[in-house]
Amino acid sequence: MTIKNFSFKGLGWFLALGIIATSCSEDNEVVSMAPSLDAGSADFSTFVSVGNSLTSGYTDNALFIAAQENSFPNIMSQKMALVGGGDFRQPLMADNIGGLTIGGSPIAGPRLYLNMSTLRPAVLDAMPTTDLLNSPAGPFNNMGVPGAATFHLLAPGYGNIANLSLGAANPYFIRMASDPNATVLGDALAQNPSFFTLWIGNNDILGYATQGAPDGSPFNGVNGTTYTDPAFFEFVYGNIIGAMTAGGAQGVVANIPDVLSIPFFHTIAYNPVPMDAGTAAYVNSNYDAYNNGLLYAASVGLITAEEAAFRTISFEGSETNAFVITDDELTDLTGLMIPSLRQTKPTDLVTLTTGSVLGTLADPNNPASVLGVAVPLGDANVLTTAEQGTINGVVTTYNGIIASAVNAAGLAFMDAHTIFNNLVAGNYTDLAVGDNQIGTNLVLGGGFSLDGVHMTARGYALIANEMLKAIDAKYDSNFEASGSLVDIGEYPTNYSPLLQ
Repeated sequence: MTIKNFSFKGLGWFLALGIIATSCSEDNEVVSMAPSLDAGSADFSTFVSVGNSLTSGYTDNALFIAAQENSFPNIMSQKMALVGGGDFRQPLMADNIGGLTIGGSPIAGPRLYLNMSTLRPAVLDAMPTTDLLNSPAGPFNNMGVPGAATFHLLAPGYGNIANLSLGAANPYFIRMASDPNATVLGDALAQNPSFFTLWIGNNDILGYATQGAPDGSPFNGVNGTTYTDPAFFEFVYGNIIGAMTAGGAQGVVANIPDVLSIPFFHTIAYNPVPMDAGTAAYVNSNYDAYNNGLLYAASVGLITAEEAAFRTISFEGSETNAFVITDDELTDLTGLMIPSLRQTKPTDLVTLTTGSVLGTLADPNNPASVLGVAVPLGDANVLTTAEQGTINGVVTTYNGIIASAVNAAGLAFMDAHTIFNNLVAGNYTDLAVGDNQIGTNLVLGGGFSLDGVHMTARGYALIANEMLKAIDAKYDSNFEASGSLVDIGEYPTNYSPLLQ
C-alpha cells in the first residue's frame, strides 16, 4: 500500500504603550508631558537574571549571538542602565550558527532558519564554532542555562565537563561556571545582585509534555523519570527564593506558562493524512479484522459500544484523515489478540516532532509500511485528554508554590501563564497589525521561534516589557508611564529574521 503525494494539512508552518500627552506653545513647539524615567525604590546597580533557555535568549532550537543580544534580560538591562543599572555581561556564543562542539566534534547542531522557498523550518547548513574547551571568562549577569530545571540550579558539578557523559552536567553551564563544582545559584549570588529576575520551572514539566507524557514516576530528588514531584519542587524553589533574597536583593519572578499553549502542540493537525477513495478502501479492508474484533469485544461486555466506536479505524477519500496510534489508556484486549489502536481525535494534541515521521516508511523496502496508516505511531506522538489534564494539574500546583514564595518574599511578579494564554487568544490586538504582529502561529505568529517552544526576539521583547511593568507595580518605577518600554515592532520574527 502506498499513499501518493502525502503532505501534511493544517501544519500551521505558514500559517500597552506609554501615553504621551502633548501641547503646543505659541511657537508650535511640541512639548512632552510624560514624566521622566524614575527607578522608584528599585536598585538596578547589579542586575542578575537566573533561569533556563527562556532567560538565555534561546531561539530557533539554538543559542547564538544575535539571539542572546535579544534576550529579555539584555533588553531590560538597557532600560535599567538609564536609571542606575550597571553593565550586563552574557556568555556569548562564538557565532550566529548555534550548536556546540568539544574539540571540534559537534555535540549540538546549528539553529533553524526559515526556508523562504518552502516556508518551512530547515537546519542551517553550517558547522558550529562554539567549543566547550574555549569558554569565555565570567562572571555573567545572564545566568540563563538552557535545559535547566529548578533542582539543577542547586546541583554542584552541573558545570563540570567530566560529568557531561554521565548526564550530570550541562554543556551551556560548562561554558559559564566559575569552577567545575560551582552551582548556577552560587555563581549568581557571588555577584551580590541588587536586583534579579527568576524564571525557572518550565523544564520541570516541559520534557514530560513534549515526549507525549511517558509512563514513569515523578522525580523526587533521588529517582524518577517524568516531571518534578511537586513536594520536591516546593522544597527546591523555596531554597532558591530564600537564597536570592537573603542579602536584601529585590527582584521580579515569573511563573510557568501554560506549556500546552505553545506551537509545539498546535502546529500538526490531528487529521493531516490525505488519501484517495481507492487507497482508503484498501486500507480499510486491512483493518476489517481489527474492527470486527472490537464489535465482538463489545458484544460480550469486554468494552462498551462507545469504546468500540472510539477505537474503530476508518479512512476516507479525503484530504483530512486522522492517523493511527497506539493508546495504552484503552481497555487491554490482548487476550483476544486485539491491539490498543485508534485514530487521533480533535481533543488530542499532536507533537511538532510527529511531522517529521508521519507518512514516512517504517521499512524503506516496504511501500506499504506507512507510519500513521498501516503502521501505528506511538502514544508518545500525542497528548490525550487525560495526559493534558495531568500536565495542567502539575503546572497549576507549581504555580501555586511560586505564588506563595513570591508573596512571602515580597517580590514583583510576572504572570507568564496568563501572558502565553493571551498570545494564544489574540488578546494583544493593538500589536497584531503589520510589523507589530505577535501571536502563536509557528511561522507567521511573531511570538514563537521555529522550534515551537522558545520565543522570537519580538516575543522576548514582549516579555521584557511585561517584566518592566511588574517592576513598576511593585517598586514604583515608571518604565511604562514614562514611555520607556521597548517597541516590540523593532525586534525581528521568523519572517523578519535576526540574520538575513
